[in-house]
Formats: sequence, C-alpha cells, structure tokens
Amino acid sequence: MNRTNQKVSLFEKIGYSLGDLAANLVFQTLITYLAFFYTDIYGLNNNDASVIMLTVGLIAAFAFNPIIGALADRTKSRWGKFRPWILYTAIPLGVVALLAFTTPDFSYKGKVIYAAVTYTLLLLFYAANNLPYSALSGVITGDMAERNSISSIRFVAVMFAQFFVQVFMLPIIEYAGKGDKAAGIEAVMTWLAILGTIMLLITFFSTRERIIPTEQQKSTLKEDLSDLVKNRPWVIMLVSTILVFVTLAMKGGSYVYYFNNFVDEPALTSFISPITDSLTSIGINFFGSEPISAGFGLFNAGGIIFMLVGIGISKKLADKYGKRDVFSSALFVSTLFILFFVFYKPESVKMMFASQILHGFFYGITIPILWAMIADVADYSEWKTNRRATAIIFSAMMVGLKSGLSIGGALVTWILGLYGYVNKDMVAAGAEIIQPETVATGAKMLVSVYASIPFFMVVLLLFFYEINKKKEVQIEQELIERREKSSK
Repeated sequence: MNRTNQKVSLFEKIGYSLGDLAANLVFQTLITYLAFFYTDIYGLNNNDASVIMLTVGLIAAFAFNPIIGALADRTKSRWGKFRPWILYTAIPLGVVALLAFTTPDFSYKGKVIYAAVTYTLLLLFYAANNLPYSALSGVITGDMAERNSISSIRFVAVMFAQFFVQVFMLPIIEYAGKGDKAAGIEAVMTWLAILGTIMLLITFFSTRERIIPTEQQKSTLKEDLSDLVKNRPWVIMLVSTILVFVTLAMKGGSYVYYFNNFVDEPALTSFISPITDSLTSIGINFFGSEPISAGFGLFNAGGIIFMLVGIGISKKLADKYGKRDVFSSALFVSTLFILFFVFYKPESVKMMFASQILHGFFYGITIPILWAMIADVADYSEWKTNRRATAIIFSAMMVGLKSGLSIGGALVTWILGLYGYVNKDMVAAGAEIIQPETVATGAKMLVSVYASIPFFMVVLLLFFYEINKKKEVQIEQELIERREKSSK
C-alpha cells in the first residue's frame, strides 16, 4: 500500500544527507587525487594509470551499475528495497577505500595488478552502496517540493565532504606522513573509512521508504529496459550526466597539476600570505608553510564556500522557475568562468581565485537540481507506463557518473602525457623531477578549454528536455491521484 503522507522531517533529511557525505569522502578523493596518487605517489606511468582508470571505470559503469539497479528494484525486505544495500555495504566500502589508496611494497607489475584489483573492488562496492542510496531519494517522498528540499540538504553535506577533501586533505596528508605522502594518504583514508561507515549506518537507521510500488506496477527487466530506451528525458539525462562528470573529473583532477606546474609561486605566496596569516592569528593553521599546498587548498575553499551559497538558493529558484531552466542557465554561466582560465597568466592569481568563486556559486545552483531531475525522470517513467523502476533509472545515471568520472580522469593523465609530463617512475630514485614547459600549457588547457566543452554540450542538450515547470506540476498531481486510488 502506498503511504500518502509524503512530508519528511528535518531529522530524516539530515540522516539521509549523511550517506552522501560518507560517499563523497570517497568520491571526491577519486576526482581530486586518484590521477595524482597513481602518478606521483603510487608510481604508475601515465599510460598505465590512464588504462586502469578508463578500463576499470567503464567496466564498473556498464556492468556493475545495471546489475545492481535491477537487483535493487527487485529486493524485498522488512527495511524496503534500497536501505538494506546501504546497511550491508557500509563496512566493505570503507575497507576497500583504504586498500585502494595504500601503496604496497610490490614490483611494478604487482603494483599495476594491485591498483586494478582494488580500484575494481572500490567501484563495485561504491555502486552497490551509492546507487541504492541515490534511488532511495526517489522513494522517500513523491512531493517534489520536499524532494527539492532533500536534495538541497543532501548537497550541503556533499559540499562539506568536498571542502574537506579539496581544502584540507593535501596539507593533512603531508603532515600525517611527515614528508611521506604514501604513509600520509593511508593514515587519512583510515579515518575517512571509519567515519564514512558510521555515517552510512546512521542513514540506514534514520530513513524510511514511503513510495511502495503496487502489485500491478511489477515489471520484468525486459520491460524496464524497454521503458528506458523510449524515455527521451532519461536518454538526455544519461548523456548529460556523462558530460557533467567528464568535466568534474577533468577539472578536479587537473587543479593539483595546475598549481604545481602553471601558477607562479611568488605571486601565489604574495596573494595568500595575508589570508594564511589571518587564519594563523586565530588558531587556524591547517595549511602549513608550503605555498602551493596552501594556495591549492584556499583556491578550492573559495569555490566550495560559494557553491554552498548557490546550493542555498537552488531550491527556491527550482520551485519558482522549474529545474530544467534553472539548471541550464546556471550551468552556462558557471562554464564561462571555467573558460576564462585560458586567458590568465601564471601571475594572474587574483583573477584565478575570483573565477573559481564565481564558478562555484553558479555551479552550486545546479548541484541539487541534477539529482532531483533524475528522480523526476523516474516519476515521468511511472506516469507514462504506470510501472515504477526507480533503481534501474538511477543505475543508468550511475553509469553516466562512472563513465564520466573514468573518461575525465583518464583524459587528465593521457593529455598531460601528450604535453610531456614526467612521472615518478621516469626518473632515478631520489632524483629531482623537472617538468618541461609544455606541461604548464597542458595543465592550463585542462582546467579551461577542455573542461568547458562537455558543460557547454549539456546546455545544448537541455533544450530537448521536455520536463519543464508546467510538466513537473502535471506529473506530480496525476501520480498523487493514482497512488491515492490504488491505496484504497
């Protein structure tokens, strides 16, 4: 029987959001540091790192996610369809996340095999946990205003995870490892695994599933797949999700190279010194004395803080103007500020920070809307076919997410290789690594022109996405009427 009370308490919204905070401690680490970890800490060459990230990522995207989506939609338990998956994968996900960022004392071939195996297991357990978690947002409530609210709170939690990983993680790695980054990242990941597991368990115990498909809505896997192919909004959101995460992985994974190889260190030091001195005077000394590390952290901090501001106004804009129009408009403006990086000189530190802040604000508006739109696509499918297959729709979006992450991450190492990037394994042990001047150009192009192209493509695609504000209201009202009738 469907429950008609679709209101969700603040306690449950926060409990749900902790699941994404936990998942993003892993996900943001993959986006920001996986390429850098493989090439500069773990010791793989660019080609091997690219092959592992792309091959394993695509296998995970196109094999793990559809299978888990189909299984989750057909799960029956006293806890619902999706919550059991969160419970049973919480501990394995934490363990594998730690193993994936551990550097064993193996031969080079052994390290390649270890990296491929641990990355495969990490993406498997991430899919088994995060796909049902994402699908859970589609059955917690059918009220679209409540769904927008849940998405907004959820992505505030995401931003906290992103803030920690992109702002504090590199300095903490250096501090914890006392100069040994391999030991440092292993120590940090140990604590993140413990905290992430606890937060996922809180999500399981604090949430419940309110939208329960009726017996008449049961469908076969063949019917579910057929519905997907005929669902044009789903196709558009799938392609859009791939493109969004290509940019996020490319941009996020390139910043550490950008600061190490392009940004002028004296100009950066001059700009950040008043900020770090002020923070130190009030007892905040997370950034240490290394200007590149400190600058990288503060740069990310500025963008994330203003992302939170954007997330804060996202719900009101989406409620008033509709998700599609707000998403496409904000994404377009945010992309302009990515593109502007191609014009900056190494000394243009103020402009870099200003563009990052403005990009963060406008991109922040889009963050909750993307996943709320995918939940709307599940509603659209039910509205069209009278069959609900929430998890398989979200699994398709996870295919897009993993594909985009894999393609974008692989492009980072591959493109840097084209510009002549020198890896740890290419020099004698203990020798200083000196990058050719072309690497600076490659890093600049990665965070600007190359990263902006997929975002611009998404803006064009959304002209063909038919679920506007009027359609949202129509779908919501008609589904409410159907559910009320079926519950009698």
